[in-house]
Amino acid sequence: MVGGSNPPGRTVKANGFREACRRLRTDGATLGEIVAATRRPKSSVYFHIQDIKLSEEFREAQYERATKRIIEFNESRRGKSAAGRHPVPFTVWTVPFVELVSHLLFDGEISRNACVYTNRNRMLIQRVARLMRRVYDHQPRELESTPGVYRISYYNVELAAYLQGKADELLQRISIAPQELKLTFLRSFFDDEGSVYFIRRKRLVRGYQHNDSILKLVQQLLKDFSIKSKTDKKYHEIVISGREHLERFSAEINFSPSVAVNPDRKNSIWRRPLEKREILRVALASYRRDVVATRCPSRPISVDDVTMGAPNV
Repeated sequence: MVGGSNPPGRTVKANGFREACRRLRTDGATLGEIVAATRRPKSSVYFHIQDIKLSEEFREAQYERATKRIIEFNESRRGKSAAGRHPVPFTVWTVPFVELVSHLLFDGEISRNACVYTNRNRMLIQRVARLMRRVYDHQPRELESTPGVYRISYYNVELAAYLQGKADELLQRISIAPQELKLTFLRSFFDDEGSVYFIRRKRLVRGYQHNDSILKLVQQLLKDFSIKSKTDKKYHEIVISGREHLERFSAEINFSPSVAVNPDRKNSIWRRPLEKREILRVALASYRRDVVATRCPSRPISVDDVTMGAPNV
C-alpha cells in the first residue's frame, strides 16, 4: 500500500503532502511508515496527522509486533559482548587452559558478566593474566582490594558465559584426562587453596574448598598419584599426612615456586612470606633427622630453620 502510493525515487509533491499524509494515516500507516513514504521530516508529518487516531486494536497489534522485535533482538544478543570483544574458543585441553580454568574455579569467580581472580601472590596474579591472553586478548581491571590482596577482573558477558561452560566441562573431564593435566589441576588447587602445617611432630598439607564435590574430586585425583588423603566436611578441607604420602606429594605435585604463606594471618606461626614448598621441604627433612625432637619439643620450627636451610636437618 505504502510502496504503491510512493514509488522509489519520487517524493510526494508539496501541494499534495497534507492529503497524502492523512490518507496513509487513515489507511493505518504508522508515523514512521508515513515518514518513509513521503521522505519528509517526522515533525512535518506529525503536524498533519496528529488528530487522526489509530484504532485500539491496531495500536495493540503494533505494540505486540514491536515487543516481539525487541525480544527477538535481545535473544540474538544474549551472551554476546556489547563491545564486540569475543573470546577465542579452544577445543583441546592443554596445560595452559587447564591451569587458567582451574585457577578461576579455586581463588577465582565466574559470574554472569565477569571473570575475577583474587590472590595475595603477585606471581599467581600475573600467571592468570598471562594465561587469559590465550582466550581473551584485552587488559583486565586491576586493583588492590585490601592491603596486600590483588584482584584482576574481566568484565565481558560473552567471556564469562564461555569460561563457565569450560569450567563445567573441566570438572566433568579431568578425572579421565592424562596425568599431566591432572597434575596441573592439582597444583593449581594447592597453589590457591593449600597450606603446610608443621608444628612439633605434626606434618600436614591441607587444602580448603567450600565446594565439597571439588574436594572429593581432588581426593580422587590424588589417588591417581598414589597419594592418600582425607576430607573433612565440617572444616571443608582435604588433608594429606604421613611421610610416604607427603614425600610423594612433594615429588609429584608440590607448590609452585614463589607461592608463599601469608605471615599476616592471625593464626600464622611465620613472620615472613616463606615459600610453601620450602616449608614442606624442611618438614620432610625432619623425618630423617628429627629437628623438632632434638630442640625444644614445645617450640615450633623457626623462620631461620627455613630461610637458612635448616642446618640441623
